[in-house]
Amino acid sequence: QVQLVESGGGLVQAGGSLRLSCAASGRTFSSIAMGWFRQAPGKERDFVAAISGSGGRTAYADSVKGRFTISRDNARNTVYLQMSSLKPEDTAVYYCAARKIWALSYNADDYNYWGQGTQVTVSS
Repeated sequence: QVQLVESGGGLVQAGGSLRLSCAASGRTFSSIAMGWFRQAPGKERDFVAAISGSGGRTAYADSVKGRFTISRDNARNTVYLQMSSLKPEDTAVYYCAARKIWALSYNADDYNYWGQGTQVTVSS
C-alpha cells in the first residue's frame, strides 16, 4: 500500500509559477514510477507528466512540454512538479499517482495509488 499526499496548489496569475509536491509512504519509493495527472471541471483526467523509479526517465504531455518539470527526491520520498509560464487552461485539480513498478506510464489505468488532489487555479 502507498499513501500519497499532495501540496503546493493555489491561485496564481497567468505567466506565474507553482511547485507541487507529493509525499509518498508505505513502499520502497525508488522502485515505483510516479505520475501527475489533472482534471478540469467537466473533463476527463489527463496525463501531465511521469517519472521512472530512478528518475532517469521522464515523460510529458505535449501541452506542458517546456513549461513543466517533474523530478523526484528518493531520499525524501517526494515527487515534484515545477510549473512555469502557467496559462488559464492549466486550471485543474492535480493528482499525484504511483505505480507498483519502476517503469513510467502515460496511462492513468496503469497507476495503482492516487492522492486526494490539489487545486491549481490560473487567472488571466
